[in-house]
Parts: sequence; C-alpha cells; structure tokens
Amino acid sequence: MSSGGFLKEMQTIGEKFLLKLQKLPKADPVEIVSFCVILLFIVTVLVLMVIACSCCCFSCCSYNGRPDPRRRKVQVRPTAHS
Repeated sequence: MSSGGFLKEMQTIGEKFLLKLQKLPKADPVEIVSFCVILLFIVTVLVLMVIACSCCCFSCCSYNGRPDPRRRKVQVRPTAHS
C-alpha cells in the first residue's frame, strides 16, 4: 500500500470516527456501551504497546542512549541429540 493510499484510508477512518462521535448523544444505550468498549480496547492496546516498547528500550539502552556494556546478548545454540 502506498503512503498516499494509507493516508487516504486513515482520513476516511477519522471522518467515520468523528461522524460516530457526533451521532453518539442520540444513540441507543447499547450502541453507546459498545462504542465505549471498543474505544477502551483500542486505548488499552495502545498503552500496552507503549509500555512494551519503553521496557524494551529501557532494558537495551541506558539513559544516554548507548547500549549497556554489562548486558550482552547470548546466542543460544541447539544441542545435538545422539
């Protein structure tokens, strides 16, 4: 997918989201609850991704952005079975 197509798709999704938000005060209670559940799921996934990325970067790099020399990557080699 080209960057232009991706941007167009994101714009379409954003417009649908804004339209849904505008119609939300007049919606049924079931529709409001389902929208909130989906929104909560999306926010939870994004927060977990940020936490995972920050933990990964924190464990690999020190505060100044250089790798920690005390942490070395160990290569795991398969064992030969007789």
